[in-house]
Amino acid sequence: MIKTNNLTKKYGDFTALDNLNIEIKKGEIFCLLGANGAGKSTTINLLLNFITPSSGKAFINSLDVNKNTKKTKSFLTYIPENLMLYPTLTAVENLDYFLGIGGYKFSKIELEFFLDEAGLQQEAYHKRTQYFSKGMRQKIGIALAIAKDAKVLLLDEPTSGLDPKSSNEFGVLLKKMKSDNVATLMATHDIFRAKEIGTHIGIMKQGKLKHYFSSEDISLQDLEKLYLETMTLKEETV
Repeated sequence: MIKTNNLTKKYGDFTALDNLNIEIKKGEIFCLLGANGAGKSTTINLLLNFITPSSGKAFINSLDVNKNTKKTKSFLTYIPENLMLYPTLTAVENLDYFLGIGGYKFSKIELEFFLDEAGLQQEAYHKRTQYFSKGMRQKIGIALAIAKDAKVLLLDEPTSGLDPKSSNEFGVLLKKMKSDNVATLMATHDIFRAKEIGTHIGIMKQGKLKHYFSSEDISLQDLEKLYLETMTLKEETV
């Protein structure tokens, strides 16, 4: 569902992403670890066609993102670190509005069902989102994905700033999406959550994918050790 072939993004002499090759299939959760500036957000922005590659290609559902911008977006839901909602609208009204932009139309009962599936408490459905915690806002993002029957989830630091309970709840939702064969790419700093929910894990540094492996093949302790070693290892200069 998600694939990149030698995907590269340069800004002058600076290489933000260097020949990235990944493939995320249905029902897989690929957690991309790395420090700020590692290339995680650049990868997501290229998959969304917010920016264009300097070379290489990105694919969503076998379609070239650069050539099929609207079509590829119809397959996915993007949840940024801070999901922006209209604060004076309720959860149901926000959901209805954003789905309407994409050409979707659902009844009030259906909208409430999607919010329920996303784990939002019933008493919050008709409250203004200006009073929502980050975890509650993220659940509206998941409700959007459920309503759209999204095949791909792109997540940029979705658990940053969440308390442990909310972070765990978000992980449970992603596992549920996994069981529905959704392909998920999650950029994160959260090593524990990556190990807990990811089917595959990658470690990026300075635009390069340094390590890639199945989460079953490494313990949390070894993952943390490898991550710290990768972050502190000095790059060879020519």
